[in-house]
Amino acid sequence: MSKVKVGLIGHGHLGKWHAQKIEVHDETEFSSIIEINETQWAEIKNLYPNVQIFKTVEESFEYCDAYIVSSPTAFHYEIVIKLLKAKKHVFCEKPLVSTLDQAKEVNQLAKENKAILQVGHSERCHQIWERLGEFKDFLNQPSLINIERVAPFKGRATDVDVVQDLMIHDIDLLLYIFKKEPIALEAFGEKIRTKYWDYVKSIWYFDDGMKATITVGRNNISEVRNLEVISKNGMIQFDLMNREVKIADKNKESVEIIAKYEARDHLAIEQNYFYQSILKDRPVFVNGDDGVKSILYIEKVLESLDKKEKVLCHNETA
Repeated sequence: MSKVKVGLIGHGHLGKWHAQKIEVHDETEFSSIIEINETQWAEIKNLYPNVQIFKTVEESFEYCDAYIVSSPTAFHYEIVIKLLKAKKHVFCEKPLVSTLDQAKEVNQLAKENKAILQVGHSERCHQIWERLGEFKDFLNQPSLINIERVAPFKGRATDVDVVQDLMIHDIDLLLYIFKKEPIALEAFGEKIRTKYWDYVKSIWYFDDGMKATITVGRNNISEVRNLEVISKNGMIQFDLMNREVKIADKNKESVEIIAKYEARDHLAIEQNYFYQSILKDRPVFVNGDDGVKSILYIEKVLESLDKKEKVLCHNETA
């Protein structure tokens, strides 16, 4: 196979961005778009005259090797199961599916059918995570990690809570960067604008004494995306909005900006990883196991919110 024949499922807000990346990649053939909303077909035909349009996934099977799933989360399970049973490779936007049981099922099916299953946790694509070795003095033996992702109300994603919409990014980052899983967590929240959780703070406890807090909200005064690490040497802050790293060294009086980095096209990076996994057998960027873990801890946070108490975390991803 010299090129991957790609189908896109869902030409909505995020799907439109994915379509642009598929179209220009050197190692893809943009074969099909599956879009249930026929009112969008004229726009799609105008943008991509050589791409076939289908209403159902099954109609496209003979034309595609791999799919990017950018439909609403509620449809992920039904779609991904169909694709994997047909032995197609799948790049599914986060969250992979809606429940832990569904996640385990699709992950196991992908392994059985030797299909690539990649999950869209795009926050891993910040260039600064490739440079963590530069900051080891501040990252070694952290005592507290603070992660914050808040913004003023934008009127989007009001059909789900902020745990599934926003906190999932930072759950994945916490597990990815620090390579450890919690023994317990507790969460507190408020429903402000919608019938779902609009603001949530979670506290994560680890067996080595480290703690982490993750705060997400969609009714904030200002927009913030930070990851801070406090250790015996001071504090380091990764400002993901302004793409810079600051430190408050215990041996210095002032805060320093010690690194800056350029913005990158996260969707293009994710897609390229997906195609390289298919064509060159390279490791999957964010695999099914990672997707399962994120959903496990989403469920734990929601359980704590509902019970109003700390919950224990066990290895339930097998």
